[in-house]
Amino acid sequence: MPEPIIRKTALILEEIFHEGGPVAATPLRRAAMLCVIKNPFAGAYVEDIAGFMDDLKPLGVSMARDIVKALGGDSDVVEGYGKGAIVGAAGELEHGALWHVPGGYSMREILPASNAIVPSTKKVGGPGTRLDVPITHCNASYVRSHFDAMEIGLADGPKADEILLALVMTTGPRIHARVGGLKASEIKGEDGLR
Repeated sequence: MPEPIIRKTALILEEIFHEGGPVAATPLRRAAMLCVIKNPFAGAYVEDIAGFMDDLKPLGVSMARDIVKALGGDSDVVEGYGKGAIVGAAGELEHGALWHVPGGYSMREILPASNAIVPSTKKVGGPGTRLDVPITHCNASYVRSHFDAMEIGLADGPKADEILLALVMTTGPRIHARVGGLKASEIKGEDGLR
């Protein structure tokens, strides 16, 4: 398979101090790394596409490292993650599914406590399409305080023959999380769920 051809990347960093309540002692930081690549399967149905996942792995690791760097360089501060893809109109939804393995495992490779499945979403859309990337705790999917999403997108992508790939990481729970459920301090770390 071909190496990914990158047109552009973008890094989005948010710091959230409050959501209408008291200012948090430590702001929540959310970061997304976006990468727009040429879709090698655009415009035609190709039966065997799975090999392209291997070609995307180095890109995924690079993107994950860039996010950790943007969050201060210490992977131990990362508590939540998610991934997503927007496929241009000449592609198909399954092309976005190619990001499941390289996107998820790249983050799990560089995060010390990442037993939970990486939540994901994908869609087909044109330039300016927005995507809500789901986020859960990186070591236990049932930690309710970390159920979140980060909206991502670029004004000029993806073009019809492109795929926009996204990784998201966060440094903690939603600001003012208070709806109960399993707490991060109660994680057993046995199964990626609790």
